[in-house]
Amino acid sequence: MNIAIYNARIYVDRGVFADTLLIEDGKISLVGSLEDLRDAIPSDAKKIDAQGNTVIPGFNDSHMHLYDLGSKMKMIKVSGATSIDEIIARGQEFIEKNRPAPGTVLRGVGWNQDYFTDKKRVLTKFDIDKISKKHAIILDRVCGHLVSCNSLALKMAGINRNTHQPEGGSIGFDHDGEPNGVFGENAIQCIKKIIPHVSYADMRESVKMAMDYARTKGVTSIQSRDVLNDNYQLMLKVFNDLYTSGELSTRVCMQCSIDHEGPFKDCIQQGYVTNYGNSYLKFGPMKIFADGSLGSRTAFMRSPYFDDPQTKGLQVMPQEEMDAIVAKASKHKMQVITHAIGDAAIEEVLNSYEKVIKNGNNPLRHGVVHCQITDIGLLKRFRDLNVLAFVQPIFLHYDMHIVENRVGKKLASTSYAFNTMDRLGVHVSYGTDCPVEDLDPFANLHCAVSRQDLSNYPDNGFYSDEKVDIYRAVDNYTVASAYASFEENEKGRIKPGEYADIVMLDKNIFSVPSNEIKTTQVLMTILGGNIVYER
Repeated sequence: MNIAIYNARIYVDRGVFADTLLIEDGKISLVGSLEDLRDAIPSDAKKIDAQGNTVIPGFNDSHMHLYDLGSKMKMIKVSGATSIDEIIARGQEFIEKNRPAPGTVLRGVGWNQDYFTDKKRVLTKFDIDKISKKHAIILDRVCGHLVSCNSLALKMAGINRNTHQPEGGSIGFDHDGEPNGVFGENAIQCIKKIIPHVSYADMRESVKMAMDYARTKGVTSIQSRDVLNDNYQLMLKVFNDLYTSGELSTRVCMQCSIDHEGPFKDCIQQGYVTNYGNSYLKFGPMKIFADGSLGSRTAFMRSPYFDDPQTKGLQVMPQEEMDAIVAKASKHKMQVITHAIGDAAIEEVLNSYEKVIKNGNNPLRHGVVHCQITDIGLLKRFRDLNVLAFVQPIFLHYDMHIVENRVGKKLASTSYAFNTMDRLGVHVSYGTDCPVEDLDPFANLHCAVSRQDLSNYPDNGFYSDEKVDIYRAVDNYTVASAYASFEENEKGRIKPGEYADIVMLDKNIFSVPSNEIKTTQVLMTILGGNIVYER
């Protein structure tokens, strides 16, 4: 289908707008004024009067989890709960409505004790037992780096007072020496091993549900970490089959946690290396982990936490092991992106990258995901090594309320340093880490531009020198995200020759007050020249 959109405010580049575009054969063929393009528009083209609305490139979320998002839609709803009692009530309601058989493993994702108004503490088995003692229940904290479970789950997993702490993880015990149902980092698998094997049909349904949601938010490209060491064969089949059947409703770049020897070797032998694939589905980087999260105090820090001097967080992977993985991946032309939040973790990652990056030449575009707690020295190392930064401005909504307590005001003032990164010339891309946060691009843009939470606090923004303007924010969410997956010449701009992945909005986000950006709605999403969503 050929489509002509006219009477629009089409974002072309900083300060440059057009009013008309023509889509032919899935790509943008013409951009300009209706007066200049009128005679070039085919008579059989579908003509859309944008009624003055703003049109921008489709959003490209540079790091999220499609499968986890779809799975979360089918779990106990714990996100947004403001008390332990509310979580208990929601769990009981879920069981009453769905009537799972006794012994069934139930899950929920997204609770955050810092939002609790009764007791600001993590959930324990004593809380979750109040939901049910007949079902095994595992509830993930919003960060994904800490989970809590009930007594039946502990019993099914064989966790007891004699269980040893795993390396790089923590199992919580109460004063009597009994496990309290709290697991952190590498210990999480000790409890999650009781979760039944997920079927191909369940995986496929979850991924499709997540993509259907994404297109309602104007997200046309997703860089998604779903392929793992323990599911890679089945998950690769899910995505390949969705592509073959024409059911992909977003473009997908697969970020793959295949650092174990078996899965890595198997993928390499099958030709799965970075950039293998096509315009709708491609194999992306290897994803590894250096630390945990700030909220759970498992982000790996150089100095002890201000509000818990007994810990510096968790180093998930020793330097030597990370060096070996990065070297192995680089040898096979595999891009590496590493989860690192604390300054010690970021330093460790940069040290590993420095061993394979020569004279600032980073052709594999190795990057750091999150890169939250930084000082100017670390930021300059990003620039000098040409290392990419995959950031999530939406994290400020929560983190601005805890970061000074966690790391002190001095270090907080140089963290989430989005403007400084841009000013230094670091390649910065935006994502949401959904379902850690919602997939909504406009809440993400709000936090980048205003440095406020979603309640517009504080008035002038959190360390306001790190605000970026709306042009930079949109570019980081589109063409800069395309750069992160080696596709900056194919998508991310509205110009001839690029894929016709575009979004029509109900607000002019380039001119409205910054606190109105977050309420923007998508009117239409076009993917490859096809309308995949209309409001």
